[in-house]
Amino acid sequence: MTKIASSEIDTALEALSIESKGILDLINALRDKTELTQSFLETANLISEINGRVVLTGIGKSGHIAKKIQSTLASTGTPSLFVHPSEASHGDLGMIQKDDIILAVSASGETQELFNIIIHAKRFSIPLISITTNPQSTLAKNSSIILSLPHSREACPLGLAPTTSTLMQLAMGDALAITLLKMRHFTASDFGIYHPGGRLGSRLKIVEDLMHTDKDIPLGHSRMPITDAIMEMTQKALGCIGIISENGRLIGLITDGDLRRAFNKDIRKLTTQEIMNPSPLTIKSDMLAAEALKLMNNDSHPITCLFVVDSRNHPIGVLHIHDLLRAGIA
Repeated sequence: MTKIASSEIDTALEALSIESKGILDLINALRDKTELTQSFLETANLISEINGRVVLTGIGKSGHIAKKIQSTLASTGTPSLFVHPSEASHGDLGMIQKDDIILAVSASGETQELFNIIIHAKRFSIPLISITTNPQSTLAKNSSIILSLPHSREACPLGLAPTTSTLMQLAMGDALAITLLKMRHFTASDFGIYHPGGRLGSRLKIVEDLMHTDKDIPLGHSRMPITDAIMEMTQKALGCIGIISENGRLIGLITDGDLRRAFNKDIRKLTTQEIMNPSPLTIKSDMLAAEALKLMNNDSHPITCLFVVDSRNHPIGVLHIHDLLRAGIA
């Protein structure tokens, strides 16, 4: 293993310290009701009300940051896309529509490649928002709203590589995305719609995606003989049966455990009402499957299945812990 000298650690710590001060400068500028505060609120309100998309653009390091901001916006409920400034000058301006908003990221605000986008925004009256550290730049002067970032020292000792400035750009983009997420009342279920793949996607599935429905739901009435209930449970193979009233409301639940506890009686003479749990735990179809798993794994009373009911307490599905295992949630 290569030994790292203390001086190298000191250099790394100094870089992080300088960048953290840049973030603190940004926090103070936003909190102290400066022009940035008003511009941020105007930006959030404008984006939340548009019918189109947020078009991110930028070049070089700022372009990479713009791509990340665009990705975060898209995954948190704000329609967005990235347009490369150079490609925009060769046909991609057609991707920007009149109902869109352009969000341009440029530290200097004098990036030549952005000029055709500025002209396009002016020509078609498309709102242009800039994230820049130069409020007197060509980009800023032609912007509808300027998100002017504080001038903070770059972590690069040469003062050349964008470090603190790009971190502040990214932090501003994240702050905007999270603000819009809350303004749109974006939920974890909504997040799951945009992240269907991988471990994250499985954790964000909702009960409706996994539950057994229709003829696969084991059901019986309160006067049903236990022997018939056992047949229904065996056929549906979920280890439970829901007991419903004449109007179809769920009024009880019998599990394998309830049957075992009834074996010391003459089971042939029993009805479902005599051994059912009259207050079963139920869930809604829009609950996150991970939340249903948490209910099943209750330390004091772990269970293996949950009935899913509608607003009238009518059973519309059954969720078994094996369904969660197969989906990679448990």
